[in-house]
Amino acid sequence: MTLPTLPPAPASPVEDSYTRLSEVFPSLRVRELRAGERMPVGDGWAGAAELARGGPALDAFLAWDSAQIVRDHGVPARPNVVAGFGLHRYAWPSCLLVTLPWFLRRRVPRVPPEHVAYQRTLGLMTVRVTEFACLPGDPAARLPGARVVPDEEALRAEVRTAVAELIGPLLEGFGPRMRRGRRALWSMATDEVVEGLWHIGNLLGEGARAMAELEELLPGTTTPYVGRPGFRVLTGPQGESVPTRDRASCCLFYTLRPDDTCVTCPRTGDTDRLARLLPGA
Repeated sequence: MTLPTLPPAPASPVEDSYTRLSEVFPSLRVRELRAGERMPVGDGWAGAAELARGGPALDAFLAWDSAQIVRDHGVPARPNVVAGFGLHRYAWPSCLLVTLPWFLRRRVPRVPPEHVAYQRTLGLMTVRVTEFACLPGDPAARLPGARVVPDEEALRAEVRTAVAELIGPLLEGFGPRMRRGRRALWSMATDEVVEGLWHIGNLLGEGARAMAELEELLPGTTTPYVGRPGFRVLTGPQGESVPTRDRASCCLFYTLRPDDTCVTCPRTGDTDRLARLLPGA
């Protein structure tokens, strides 16, 4: 009897996804730590677990944001605004550690805070993956740490759980400085998940698929997340379709520029959105 030949198992369940990320978005590179390698510390590295604990590590991290806001906008920001910007700059790339391997390979790594560190001036993130979920038939199912789940909905549940495991402690660490309640904080988490994957999906030429999959991932009924992706399609002056979305939370950018709002802010009208999304229209 001839036995079927199985496809070779990859060396890592996530390495190719992270490589693809750096190809389309060179300002963010992800390096997976191998067995025995230590998480980097010092020299600008910020561990997610450190920031989740608050204290001096978070003070130092936010001092960079405070100075950067003055450099970029010429005015100081309120402490709660600085904390919101700092959370965004850590959470946006962190969510991609989970969502991009799911989107590209249907593999969902578990990356608790102690397994993630970020050096933002270098645009370099390190991650240790010891456990991941995948679908039946995936060659990676033979790797150590694999956990096979039965179907796509079960895999979406793994994405939501993995992101919450990473982002939840960060919300606890940043939250008191942001002066926002639990619901508002998890609205921000929803936005970080959606905007990160949607942006990378567009760079990959798969923006429409990213929108559809995010709608299924976050239908608005999956606690602790608050809100849906909020995608809409506008019609341009030549009849073109222009995707947009309404954020679930406010980033408070208007506190720096009162007459300016983000293009995805619910307060930004559709006429203004089209003018900004279709320059020269």
